[in-house]
Amino acid sequence: MIRLAPIVTIDGPSGSGKGTIAKMLADRLGWHFLDSGALYRVVGLLAEQQGITPDSPGMLGDLARTMPLRFDSEGRVLLANADISDAIRTEQAGNAASRVAAVPQVREALITWQRSYVRPPGLVADGRDMGSVIFPDAEVKIFLTASTEERAMRRYNQLKEKGLNVNLARLTAEIQERDERDRNRSVAPLVAPAAALEVESTNLSIDQVYLRVLERVREALPNLHWD
Repeated sequence: MIRLAPIVTIDGPSGSGKGTIAKMLADRLGWHFLDSGALYRVVGLLAEQQGITPDSPGMLGDLARTMPLRFDSEGRVLLANADISDAIRTEQAGNAASRVAAVPQVREALITWQRSYVRPPGLVADGRDMGSVIFPDAEVKIFLTASTEERAMRRYNQLKEKGLNVNLARLTAEIQERDERDRNRSVAPLVAPAAALEVESTNLSIDQVYLRVLERVREALPNLHWD
């Protein structure tokens, strides 16, 4: 099968910085950007609104296939033209996403959607199974991680900056629970993909992580045009 464009995948647990790094890299390269977690967050949000639980996998799969979702040119997440960008970034939405992500019918429904993002000049995809399941033949695979405490603190600061009242201990416990669920689910568990560059970022700045990732991309794709 001929691929339309090169792919860089950036995987990792919640709070590892994968979304930030992926967006920085996509902007630097002028490539398309896939935030796969947003898809699961939307499914999780809709499932909660409609009272659909993981005990109804068929209904969740149908929901994932038919949701009227699109991303506009400014990166906003639109559901039937309603902007839900902020609604899907809450901890509640993140936990809902983790629960529906363990449902095989949901993951199957979203595979085609995710792979449709591959188009010239290239794609940077972030998530939890981008390099291991969705794009196993990606030219570059990155796996980011950090200690639970550091990831919880990063998320705590993000939420506080938005003016939200959050509890660090509760947030840490929720991240631990989500990690456990994501790593031990039977379908597409969170793992470091084969041949991935693993970066432990607990004591690194975003810029330091970005430079390591950028160096790996330059090594793997030497023919790219760099300004």
